[in-house]
Amino acid sequence: MGSVVHFEIHAEDVPRAVAFYVAAFGWQTEDWSSFTGSPYIGLTTHEEGQPGISGAVTQREGANPPAGSTVQGAVLTVEVDDFDAAARRIEEAGGTVAMPKFPLTGMAWQGYFVDTEGNVFGIHQPDETAGV
Repeated sequence: MGSVVHFEIHAEDVPRAVAFYVAAFGWQTEDWSSFTGSPYIGLTTHEEGQPGISGAVTQREGANPPAGSTVQGAVLTVEVDDFDAAARRIEEAGGTVAMPKFPLTGMAWQGYFVDTEGNVFGIHQPDETAGV
């Protein structure tokens, strides 16, 4: 069973979004842009040893949704043991590829899919040899 291990908040203005979440919730940040090659600021949302998941603010592909739009939620990422097998199951269940598999160099394989309701989610296979 895959567990939700990460979330992403997509933002047109990454520094503005990071400042908001730090001010609103006191979350800690770390610049992970070197892993992704684009603005990607890690968010730690809980004290070590306490329950919770952490995530990141990342550069949105395109403009923010207009004010008054329906829910434009964060992207949840599920950890899997085998990226390719999970991708096959997702597609067999009716999902489609949003962004194909790519390496987070030295960390993991990542990709994004669209579920049957139009929601985007990620899958993440830890692998220190990814992209090296």
